[in-house]
Amino acid sequence: MLQIEKHIVPKLLEKNRLSDYLIGIFTAVPTRKGIKKAIKKGAVFVNSEVGNTGDWLVGNEVIELFDLLEKQPKIFEFDLLIIFEDDDLAVINKPGGIPVSGNYFKTIQNALPHNLQPSTAKDALKIPRPVHRLDAPTCGLLLIAKSKTAHLELSKQFAEKTIRKRYQAIVIGQLPENGQIDLPIDNKPSLTEFQTIRVVPSLKNEFLTFVNLYPITGRTHQLRKHLAALNHPILGDKLYGKEGLILWKKGLFLCAVELDFIHPKTQERMNILIEPPKKFEIILEREERRAKNGRFD
Repeated sequence: MLQIEKHIVPKLLEKNRLSDYLIGIFTAVPTRKGIKKAIKKGAVFVNSEVGNTGDWLVGNEVIELFDLLEKQPKIFEFDLLIIFEDDDLAVINKPGGIPVSGNYFKTIQNALPHNLQPSTAKDALKIPRPVHRLDAPTCGLLLIAKSKTAHLELSKQFAEKTIRKRYQAIVIGQLPENGQIDLPIDNKPSLTEFQTIRVVPSLKNEFLTFVNLYPITGRTHQLRKHLAALNHPILGDKLYGKEGLILWKKGLFLCAVELDFIHPKTQERMNILIEPPKKFEIILEREERRAKNGRFD
């Protein structure tokens, strides 16, 4: 069996059952249904032993997920913007609104064979695999493994928190110049750092803040939950936004703009940067203009 993902459980605030804890942990199987199916098939190992749904986790357990995809999936012929690609890995600019993986046809996972060149590496994966995840409405940089070495080494870098990720977002209200959000998510320690870039006045929201976000941990919906917990939800967030202040039909204003990691084969430091979508600057300029004029235009 091919190990496709590995996770070391941090110290937990309270013990969790394996089937509950793993929701959102593995990119390949992010859902509860998928996790239970993987455990039932014997694809999940805990400390080198086959895992069971009722196993209790307290911290420091090593959890491994082994390959479940036996056949090439049906290809989703959807064009993606490729930022970097070689035989071992690729970095794409994921559009908002499309899930990375899951029990759907229209996923980034199923679009990868349509967009990436086949790897000529000796340890090439049959199917390119995302190494981490972005929420479906989130856009930006997504790291893809094309070889077994790349998948194992990049997964290790994520587990050891040596990969640096930076997001940019527009949030409702005025944030301080910088700070930390240290709030548990699903009984798991969770930490986000932020740095304000720009604050603009807004007739509807009083203020909007353009901000850099640095997730130190990687919980499901972490950035969205943390900002909402501060009463500063991300603009356009239909799930965690404030009633009456959700910006409809513009999408979520959250973008992964930077990845910094070590190339698993060359050992070269890779720093990949993009700008957020133009809609970020458009909404900031519009809100500032409206506030100055004292009216909606």
